[in-house]
Amino acid sequence: MAKILIVEDDEEIGMLEKDYLEISGYEVELVADGIRAKKLLLGGSYDLVILDLMLPGKNGYCICKEIREEIDIPIIMVTAKTESIDKIRGLGLGADDYVAKPFDPAELVARVKSHLSRYARLTNLTHNQDHLQVSHKDCAIVVGNLKIFANNWKVYIGESEIKFPNREFELLKFLAMNPNIVFSKEYLFEKIWGYDYIGDSATVTVHINRIREKIEEDSKNPQIIETVWGAGYRLNL
Repeated sequence: MAKILIVEDDEEIGMLEKDYLEISGYEVELVADGIRAKKLLLGGSYDLVILDLMLPGKNGYCICKEIREEIDIPIIMVTAKTESIDKIRGLGLGADDYVAKPFDPAELVARVKSHLSRYARLTNLTHNQDHLQVSHKDCAIVVGNLKIFANNWKVYIGESEIKFPNREFELLKFLAMNPNIVFSKEYLFEKIWGYDYIGDSATVTVHINRIREKIEEDSKNPQIIETVWGAGYRLNL
């Protein structure tokens, strides 16, 4: 049974979310304070978090940024803010999805199921190594001083390990497995997120930017993952 943490200071909304998720078979814990939520997430074994933005103690943006550096679970932001910049900011900090209030609780449950299913597939994915430039000893995809270890989900620049959440890793690995080929945002979205994901291809841009910040010497002038204007993205090898 998947375990979900709801972080919501509006008791009525929080209990509504909790009821719908428990009816759907999930184990659910509800907390209203941002500081306590962070402690629970870093110390617990949750499979997904539903995170409000406006919270006492610590806001949802801060929690998202801080826990994303430590744990890799789906993060769904729930907020009354509907501006595109708020959505982009949340996704840029590591959120997987963004739901605006008011919302249909059944839609929230559908998104939870989609994210849990997708993360389970990513975690248990079997890796096909047939056409990769890999070392058979350590199964590393090498791009300059960047090494991607497909079997144990680790990425190194030189001797330093760089942390990547599941979807960032899958996106980087896919591009590295298929170097010098341009892929559209739409193709990458379908390939990495799948048809069952509720979202759009703008998510790809956010994740590409996060990857660049980790692997490029100058993320504003990327050399590894290049934008081909009007076409998509290409990893240069």
